[in-house]
Amino acid sequence: MQDTQAPPVQEQPSEEVAALAAGQELGALRASFGPKRMSGGALAGLIGMCLLGLALFVLPGLFFVWLLVRSPNLNRKQAAKRLHCFEHGLVVSGRDGRPVAFRWDTAAVLQRITRRYVNGVHTGTTYLYTLYTPDGSAIELTGFYADPEVWGAAVQHEITRAQLPRTLDLLRNGGTARFGDITVNAAGMANAKRGSLAWSEVQRVEVKNGVVFVGKAGKLLAWSNTPVHRIPNFFLFLAVVEELRGAAVGVRCN
Repeated sequence: MQDTQAPPVQEQPSEEVAALAAGQELGALRASFGPKRMSGGALAGLIGMCLLGLALFVLPGLFFVWLLVRSPNLNRKQAAKRLHCFEHGLVVSGRDGRPVAFRWDTAAVLQRITRRYVNGVHTGTTYLYTLYTPDGSAIELTGFYADPEVWGAAVQHEITRAQLPRTLDLLRNGGTARFGDITVNAAGMANAKRGSLAWSEVQRVEVKNGVVFVGKAGKLLAWSNTPVHRIPNFFLFLAVVEELRGAAVGVRCN
């Protein structure tokens, strides 16, 4: 079923959202995203599936009815949900409908983007971003909100922008940063299964089919192959690796 892509919502946030954003010092509102709405044809098709399912198979019919009543096209509560991107964080509707805030400088995010193909033809993409606060609370953001390719990339970029300077300072002063099963420090990276790898030994870092491959100089097989969805703050990880690898190359050249 096709969903219609809606542009970012041009409206002022509710008083509750505005108060939460002010309390968290999130700064100016940059964009808001509402839920996707089904096209007229898709909505009619879903209604038809409900009727057919109820007539022939009760349980499948009830499932389609559940999808229908949860659709933002018909459900005012679902239609009212928003994802608000601010200068220093975001506010999103929580499971109970109340807004929840995340700051770019303290949040962690895991992303899982799955592209589906049938006989080599792209049939759709699903998006799942799981945001975490320092206290461990989390919320999942999906393609329920329009333009996930826009707000999803914005989440990663803003977290990277806010946290990269602090992370580099930590590493340059002898600290360690953990990105899933990979730890990073000024000397290189380490993995519990593969041991340590100096920056001078890192031949390549590339992403293929949702997996991050780290190649070691002189070795045919990858030193590490970690799925993107297991690397917190994936964009930040890539930026840190690029910066420290570049610094190591500069030291060797000098």
